[in-house]
Amino acid sequence: MARAAQKPKSGNARTARPRSDPFAVKDCALLAIATGSRAQNLREFRDQLRVVPPASIYYHFWGRLLRPSFDDPEFSNDFASWARHGMHDHPLAERLAVIDPTDFSDLEALRLEVLEVVEQRLEEHAFVPWARSDHEFHFLRSQIVVFDTPHSVSNPRDLVGLFPRLPLTSIFYHVIDARRRTPLRTDDIRAWLAGFGRRYDNLTTQLGFLDPFFSTLTELRDAISRLLEEHLSDQ
Repeated sequence: MARAAQKPKSGNARTARPRSDPFAVKDCALLAIATGSRAQNLREFRDQLRVVPPASIYYHFWGRLLRPSFDDPEFSNDFASWARHGMHDHPLAERLAVIDPTDFSDLEALRLEVLEVVEQRLEEHAFVPWARSDHEFHFLRSQIVVFDTPHSVSNPRDLVGLFPRLPLTSIFYHVIDARRRTPLRTDDIRAWLAGFGRRYDNLTTQLGFLDPFFSTLTELRDAISRLLEEHLSDQ
């Protein structure tokens, strides 16, 4: 669950001068597209994992957040869930489940981490683990479709009233997908606030403590909304 650190002390500040470029709220949909790659055993899984597009790694780690109901909330990514329920390999499932994609600089680094875990598990096995024919792993890839919305703010304090009302798909776009898009691999909120100089350093620091991967989008929206209210509502 997303947690925020204790609010740092800060002095009173005058209202920020609005930027010329407002924060424009976007909405999105994450489409799942078949890659044609599939695996029935752990060796096939490793071989396909080496060559599937980066968008497949992205989907199987992050796509669960936008599904109406995640199939297996016990595990944080599709790879771990398949290891547990497809191959009944509990140690592998546990090792894959603790991988946090936010710890890696890009999707290729994340891919290498998953491969290392799988390779290690293959070395431990006396035989290659198989799944039943109806439990094959099908690699999907993501394609994000972005929509404009009528919402935008020019002053950071206006985020306080806006953010709790945003749809979860907007949260995904501005907090999750932004890490793939922005040069510093940060969320859109921190990237925008950085344009006001160091005025909002305390807020951006607290936002940086939130881990979006081990939270639901609802928990993430609530945690960010609390931080925005604490730091901006009196400005």
